[in-house]
Amino acid sequence: MIETLDLRPDSAVEEAEYHRLLGYPRGHVLTERARELAAWARQWFATNGRPWVYLREANLELAADALRIDGVEFASRQLREHLARAGATRAMFVVATAGRNLEEHARELWEAAKPDEYFFLEIFGSAVVERLVATTSGRICELADRDGLMAVPHYSPGYSGWDVADQTKLFELISRGVNHPWPEPLEVLPSGMPRPKKSLLGVFGLAAKSESGRAALRAAPCENCALSPCRFRRAPYRHAAAPTPLNGQTSAASDATYSVNPRALAKWARERVRIEPRADGALTASFRFDGTTCSNLGRPLAFDYVITLGPAEDGFPIRESDCRPAPGDDGHKQMCAYLSDGPALMQAIATEKPLLGRPLGDVLNWARTPAHAGCHCDAASRAHKWGLALEAIHFALAQRSVPRATPEPITTSP
Repeated sequence: MIETLDLRPDSAVEEAEYHRLLGYPRGHVLTERARELAAWARQWFATNGRPWVYLREANLELAADALRIDGVEFASRQLREHLARAGATRAMFVVATAGRNLEEHARELWEAAKPDEYFFLEIFGSAVVERLVATTSGRICELADRDGLMAVPHYSPGYSGWDVADQTKLFELISRGVNHPWPEPLEVLPSGMPRPKKSLLGVFGLAAKSESGRAALRAAPCENCALSPCRFRRAPYRHAAAPTPLNGQTSAASDATYSVNPRALAKWARERVRIEPRADGALTASFRFDGTTCSNLGRPLAFDYVITLGPAEDGFPIRESDCRPAPGDDGHKQMCAYLSDGPALMQAIATEKPLLGRPLGDVLNWARTPAHAGCHCDAASRAHKWGLALEAIHFALAQRSVPRATPEPITTSP
């Protein structure tokens, strides 16, 4: 039975998602004060936030008129039908929280008569929880895929047809089976509200991959899921911003010759690449690689490639580059080279920085040996994946305008 506790989950809130929760329409340009507050809330959480996610597998019993999870019956007809439509056979409990630090500081801001800072931090906490649920959904998709299953979107007390009063019952059920102590107290008030309030308790279903199951899931999960990148995406996210031209700042993708199929690059650019501006005019670009080991039954692994690019007018020179296992990834420890000499392998991965100091476009002329293995055990395989990352980033930049830098975050006293 699966049970994990992630103390460093991916809580990198997408700017568009944060703006959406703040109530701004898509494409709206924030005023100077709003930009300052949004940047401050993000920076405060990056320094002080303590998010965490707990995940545990549970037994699921579905009958015509009953639903039991780990032997406890829940009366929600909608929850039962939600799981039954997709053919769920197993369940996963999830607890996702932005942590107590955020709630306590927000209260201090309110008491200090700083309503603007309070509001922006509160909304950022909501955005963090949405991000945690999305990344957890992706994690469950990965775990389920390994067993020939697919994840059924989560449902929580308070959702349509599930009485919020069941929040207490669900919390007690989750709590009594915990084998990994949580890093801080979490409770549910008699009203059903969790404390910290920027928290979510939910149930994911796991269903066998079948045409009926896919049909039941086709409309909802991916369209409502902001996780990016995700190799299990089956439909575009409904709130995703449409790409715009780069306005001549680099060659158009249609004029470039890539080693990767353009359709694959277009998918990766949407789902795996993230580009963030920096105050000095540079960009931070990242690419998530998902693969499997070549042995040990093909254990899933994930690596993050992060590079700093100079300004467009200089040809996007690669100033810094880094490759490391994605937060929470354990699959890399099952690679043959890691099992043979882990420190040496990780040192090689950390020190190899191809094309450092050269323009990003040089990746189009970089001759490298094709190596399609999913692992990072040898130099050729690692170079191949660096090429994938750099080409995907190049393609992404050719499809969109370079975002403008956000002003330096302001600071406020508690």
